[in-house]
Amino acid sequence: MNILGHEKTSFIDYPDKICTMYFMGGCNFRCGYCHNKDLVENKGVPILESHIFEFLKKRKKYIDGVCISGGEPTLHEELYDFIVSIKKEGLLVKLDTNGTNPSMIKRLIDENLVDYIAMDMKAPINKYAVVTNVAVNVDNLKESIKLLTTSNVDYEFRTTVCRELVSTEDILEIAKELKGSKRYIIQNFRDRKTVLEGKNKFTSYNKEELEYIRSEIEDYFNEVKIR
Repeated sequence: MNILGHEKTSFIDYPDKICTMYFMGGCNFRCGYCHNKDLVENKGVPILESHIFEFLKKRKKYIDGVCISGGEPTLHEELYDFIVSIKKEGLLVKLDTNGTNPSMIKRLIDENLVDYIAMDMKAPINKYAVVTNVAVNVDNLKESIKLLTTSNVDYEFRTTVCRELVSTEDILEIAKELKGSKRYIIQNFRDRKTVLEGKNKFTSYNKEELEYIRSEIEDYFNEVKIR
């Protein structure tokens, strides 16, 4: 397992649940605003799987589930077996993904191995390469969107927004593309030293701007939140 990071307890990453978070290294995107530079570049020493499950066995009375994030977890074939082992401990599983591997997502959904999926929507479909800095198979994204919206798995779509890469018009376009979905989250960019392209390269929106955007799109979804 290529797990390079661990947050022992989180009260915010799995809605209405207490979870522990594991971060898998490696990503097929290169979003400039990404705050997990070392994970994207696969830097770090992997955590032993034996240590992971030793921790889970001790803590499972105090947490509801495990959130698996990255990087991009679905790039790793071993993700499937990892989740199977987590479910055997009686824990819920939340998966964070960019949606580029719908076959893995489908397998996890079909076998009832995932309880919540958060899929990042980086940009309007026709602008993905601008934000991710790589060529993107948009058909895979569309398939993943359809998988989430037609399954019984709880889910959310979310977009990290900064002025330089994601405009107000872009957010409105994303909302139109996801219209009718259950939940949409707008994540305001937060500058850090660990940002992929470096600190002070991107700027966040102010509260009033985000509230305006929410008012414009809230009728498209059951729920719109700002984080």
